[in-house]
Amino acid sequence: MASRTDNGYSPHDQASTMVKNKRYTPPSARGSTETRNAPRTPGQDPSQRVERAQQHGGGDRLHTNTQYSQQGGRGGGQHLRCGGHFQDPASHQPFGGPVKYQAHGYYGHGAPRQRGTPQPYHDGRRSGSHGRGVPATPSVTLPELHQAPQLQNQVPVLTPSPPETGSSSLHVEMNTRQVQLQFQQLDIPGQSSSRQGIQSAPSSTKSVRFPVRPGKGTFGSRCIVKANHFSAELPDKDLHQYDVSITPDIPSRGVNRAIIGQLVTLYRHSLLGGRLPAYDGRKSLYTAGPLPFTSRTLNIVLQDEDDKLGGVQVAQRREKHFTVVIKFAARADLHHLAMFLAGKQPDAPQEAIQVLDIVLRELPTARYSPVARSFYSPNLGRRQQLGDGLESWRGFYQSIRPTQMGLSLNIDMSSTAFIEPLPVIDFVAQLLNRNVSVRPLSDADRVKIKKALRGVKVEVTHRGNMRRKYRIFGLTSQATRELTFPIDDHGTVKTVLKYFQETYGFNIQHTTLPCLQVGNQQRPNFLPMEVCKIVEGQRYSKRLNEKQITALLKVTCQHPQQRELDILQTVNHNAYHEDPYAREFGIRIDERLASVEARVLPPPRLKYHDSGREKDVLPRIGLWNMRNKKMVNGGRVKEWICINFARNVQDGAARSFCRQLADMCEISGMDFSKEPLLPPLCTRPEHVERALKAHYQDAMSALKPLGRELDLLIAILPDNNGSLYGNLKRICETDLGLVSQCCLAKHVFKTTQQYLANVALKINVKVGGRNTVLVDALSRRIPLVSDRPTIIFGADVTHPHPGEDSSPSIAAVLLLLKIGLRSPNMLDW
Repeated sequence: MASRTDNGYSPHDQASTMVKNKRYTPPSARGSTETRNAPRTPGQDPSQRVERAQQHGGGDRLHTNTQYSQQGGRGGGQHLRCGGHFQDPASHQPFGGPVKYQAHGYYGHGAPRQRGTPQPYHDGRRSGSHGRGVPATPSVTLPELHQAPQLQNQVPVLTPSPPETGSSSLHVEMNTRQVQLQFQQLDIPGQSSSRQGIQSAPSSTKSVRFPVRPGKGTFGSRCIVKANHFSAELPDKDLHQYDVSITPDIPSRGVNRAIIGQLVTLYRHSLLGGRLPAYDGRKSLYTAGPLPFTSRTLNIVLQDEDDKLGGVQVAQRREKHFTVVIKFAARADLHHLAMFLAGKQPDAPQEAIQVLDIVLRELPTARYSPVARSFYSPNLGRRQQLGDGLESWRGFYQSIRPTQMGLSLNIDMSSTAFIEPLPVIDFVAQLLNRNVSVRPLSDADRVKIKKALRGVKVEVTHRGNMRRKYRIFGLTSQATRELTFPIDDHGTVKTVLKYFQETYGFNIQHTTLPCLQVGNQQRPNFLPMEVCKIVEGQRYSKRLNEKQITALLKVTCQHPQQRELDILQTVNHNAYHEDPYAREFGIRIDERLASVEARVLPPPRLKYHDSGREKDVLPRIGLWNMRNKKMVNGGRVKEWICINFARNVQDGAARSFCRQLADMCEISGMDFSKEPLLPPLCTRPEHVERALKAHYQDAMSALKPLGRELDLLIAILPDNNGSLYGNLKRICETDLGLVSQCCLAKHVFKTTQQYLANVALKINVKVGGRNTVLVDALSRRIPLVSDRPTIIFGADVTHPHPGEDSSPSIAAVLLLLKIGLRSPNMLDW
């Protein structure tokens, strides 16, 4: 089963409509149309790398940074992502390691509902005698997804004409004037309410409007598949939002959560009226019912978590004082969300969805290490060594979404890289892959260590029970035995070695290693490496090397049945029915996978060349091969060369492999020369650019007098080739203009006919041939594509490594458009 990767590779949603963030006013219980300031969107730390994702047909997600998520929808259809295109609420988790505060004593129920507040329906039964009628929401006992009903009040949207019954294509004819008119009818944010007046509830300024599905599919055979979604019941609560201001301002969400956690522990059953609030770690606090006040200022004392003491020394921990101001902001509009889920509201209220998402993330944030929208822990699965001082942790992605079956909790499994909690000496030894006490560090070693340890948090081990924590910002240029520091104002200095021996009775052994620089750059502190240990739970956010990526992929790849079992175990372990925050806010989660109606579409019949034994084929279960078939249009490769970058592949083995590949290309229908223009060249991977250009020039020197060009380069690469593949492709495609085909060394030693046939198919397309065409495309015309120059292309949405820009460029898109406009027919590509 294939896995999608994110390096921090953990999706998520991208809204189809982005609207400027404003304040809105939910309707009161009396139906008043008065307005007041509405809640602000919970803040998001700009320093964080926030995961982005895009939903295609529902909860599918793509992953960021060093996080590898195991995607559903492959390998037997066990897991599919469902729903429309939804925008994820802002993430609300601390950056880096695990949260320091644990939720203690938070179990219990909120205070009874106040009279006069809205009482929505549940499961078709009225839950109270007050409030306006809210459409029924699906029960958690019905996990099957259903199509939402047609909107009663449809807004003008830009949509194509509905297809005729039984038609397999959609013919859209719309002149420029019609397009302009429809665009003029589209909503402009901030004007839709006053202009159209069709909504039964005020439209959220962060809402996302989705096109209505015209109907269900009819082709293929009907089947039922499982989706990694779990039905959630829309709460029957009066949700309130409060603005939170903490002084002095703290950039860490973990510290902010610890402050609010201490506040709740001290004042929940007194000043908070028994409420258990959910906090986003920034500026917003949510409660299931009003607090006894509209504004309150509280003083909180927090003990420094960097001082971990034992026994009687607990009283010596440093204290920090904070002032917390809590002010009422607004009430969340669950009525609007209920109308949307019932199909009677065209746009999804993102504020209400975000509140529910924050509530369900509260307890996992305290229990596990949050990374973007996922949670990780060494207790969620066995740790796996990735090499160079890194290890993988298992975790899960969680997000609540509105779907056609109602509210749904999307759960997926993922893994990401963490720094091993090793002594710094051991970490450096793994990083350099040698014993650091044997010989002094080189300048290159120092640079590598500094890059790996910058920003990493360590704790000291030479002070007994006191485990002070520090963050590394650099290395000293001198060895530990050469370092001194002033001890008074008279210029008296002392060596680091002598200080540690006299003060702590600790004799430093690795005197040739540099010290870690911790604290701040204005007043740095020196810590010998051997007295420091890396703090557990720090995610590795830098780019992984090829070896680490391979190890992480092995961890994430699972069979669908095993992945289903892991997801169910995660839901059972999370025990949402016992989550005090979910119980406080009235959110109930079904523990069964949702059942989704799907269809297996009939495969198209493929046309091959008439000279083959089989002129066409109908794929079975998505499989077919090239046996007894020939390419419908075979390409021509007359002049080709081979370069071998694998040290373990001898010249004879390389020649034999190339000969077998050439034979397969010829058998498959290509015009392919049996022998290369020049004998295969064997070289080292680090000489890739020099070898490529030299061998190319040698080939062109022989071909230019004959007026011919070099058609193909076959490159044999080591199995673990690092950046070699990317460098080779860049040089061939941008410098030389040469078509290339790479093959791994392991296939040279274990060559199969299936592998050779697959490579032949790739080569044929690269040199301008066509492997196969659809039989139906030859017998009937496809609207637009058959009638005029048309380009059809897809976008593979990926996420760059940290510090790397790999987003698609506008130039690349324009190049595709130029190629498409020049092509008379896309079927000829």
